Amino acid sequence: MNTIHIFILSIIEGLTEFLPISSTGHLILAIKLLNIAETDFVKTFEVVIQLGAILAVLVVYFKKLISSFTLIKKLIVAFIPTGIVGLIFFPFIKNFLGSTVVTLNGLFWGGIAIIAVERFLPRKKDEIKKTNEVGYKQVLIIGIFQSLSVIPGVSRSAATIIGGLLTGLNRSAATEFSFLLAIPTMLAATGYIFYKSCSFIALGEVSILAVGIALSFLFALLAIKLLLNYVKKHNFTLFGIYRIILSALFALFVK
Repeated sequence: MNTIHIFILSIIEGLTEFLPISSTGHLILAIKLLNIAETDFVKTFEVVIQLGAILAVLVVYFKKLISSFTLIKKLIVAFIPTGIVGLIFFPFIKNFLGSTVVTLNGLFWGGIAIIAVERFLPRKKDEIKKTNEVGYKQVLIIGIFQSLSVIPGVSRSAATIIGGLLTGLNRSAATEFSFLLAIPTMLAATGYIFYKSCSFIALGEVSILAVGIALSFLFALLAIKLLLNYVKKHNFTLFGIYRIILSALFALFVK
């Protein structure tokens, strides 16, 4: 992995982590497209640079988090299903689910799901407009949807946003809750991977991780602001179409 690879992967992570298009899926496809050897360090790099995205959410929502212990409790409840699934299936996920075929299927069918929800889910006047109004039953359901995102290509953001829409949140509230739920989820995943990998990370590789985290942070900030503004006037159908086109093009032209 050279300097250009570091920049490309970090920017992809930052831009795609909070969009409903699967950051993991994009990283897997980018690594294949760039012919980067999937060493243990590269796999660790993919996960650890998520810290930048987490920091971006913390910066944007710091005041909201410290002013509402109830919201923090709801985020913990929503995280539980993913935590259980991750602990039980981590070896299987790491060894068998990271293939291009699985990723492309996750992108394609996730795109179909987004379009279907936008097309057929009736919008109601009493939709929840603020994250602090979301109930515990709703956050648990959103958490169950998030657990599906352990499959590469599904997208944690897409799964949680769809879960939010199905449980009565409007697009802005579903998007914001998805951002917030990333904090415990990604912290747990990053911490676990780093714990497992820290023994073979060389001193010189620490600076590579630092650059990746910094770039991910900057571009995640940009993505958060862009998506929040976008959902005020638009739905998520465009993201579904993009996912379908990307998966089809990759399946057809990249061997």
